[in-house]
Amino acid sequence: MTNESAIYVHRLRKSYGHVEAVKGVDFEVRPGEVFGLLGPNGAGKTTTVEILEGLRPRSSGDVRVLGFDPDLQKQKLKDRIGVCLQATNLPDKITVRESLNLFAAFYSQTVDGDALLKRLQLWEKKDAAYATLSGGQKQRLAIAMALINNPRLLFLDEPTTGLDPQVRLEIRDLLEELRAEKRTILFTTHYIEEAERLCDRVAIIDAGLIIAIGTPRELQENSASQSAIEVTMTTAWRGGELPAWPLATGVALRADGRHIKVTSTQPAKTLVEMVKWIDAQGIELDDVRLNRPTLEDVFIELTGKRLRE
Repeated sequence: MTNESAIYVHRLRKSYGHVEAVKGVDFEVRPGEVFGLLGPNGAGKTTTVEILEGLRPRSSGDVRVLGFDPDLQKQKLKDRIGVCLQATNLPDKITVRESLNLFAAFYSQTVDGDALLKRLQLWEKKDAAYATLSGGQKQRLAIAMALINNPRLLFLDEPTTGLDPQVRLEIRDLLEELRAEKRTILFTTHYIEEAERLCDRVAIIDAGLIIAIGTPRELQENSASQSAIEVTMTTAWRGGELPAWPLATGVALRADGRHIKVTSTQPAKTLVEMVKWIDAQGIELDDVRLNRPTLEDVFIELTGKRLRE
């Protein structure tokens, strides 16, 4: 473990009887990093997160969160982290402000609750009963409760699942704000575009094992799926076969002679040579498009499943 790690996980295992849910997981999360843990249902991601939060004991392995062992130093750890679970259920009649005050009482230090409600657009609902809140308002309240102790590390377990698209966008904007504050965030989601947009690095977990880890761009570049360059020219090329551009693995010219599609392992280098060649022919470019494999393409390639399965 390095002194710079906010989270350190080494050979983490968790068994339920004869069923091994987590089979030897290794990863580290750096301070100020947004780290995504992605996996299909039953992959072991929620079990892993709950172990890190001190909610579930591990079977074996070494785990440190902010330097604390979640099994042995639960109280010290919980005072310094914020947790937003997949689902938060409060008594129907408790008000928004009462909920936040209740959670504030659990910690040795807190931030201004009223300011937090205003920031999360809940001030006008401060005296409303929990049962009257919309799904988005309930989720913003859950995030407010996770932030009330000004945590150094925030766990967000699928914070936008089940919300309508507009509310998901609002929650994502809030997460962007938290990211800009350099808070350390461990984030799970069922929406691959959220991970691509929000996470500095992601780990893909499947069947209890991490099968890939890196930045979204690194995972995309290491994918077996190749990038495609699509070029449209103002006039048709009728000069015969196209050249074998560097690093290109496939070249196709449409029947109209104006559209070229090239697959490449290193599209930026291939594109430079393509543009040089087209310019040398005295032909002008009309449009250039570069389509890289998405993080979802990588996920399906590695797991054989879509993220929501």
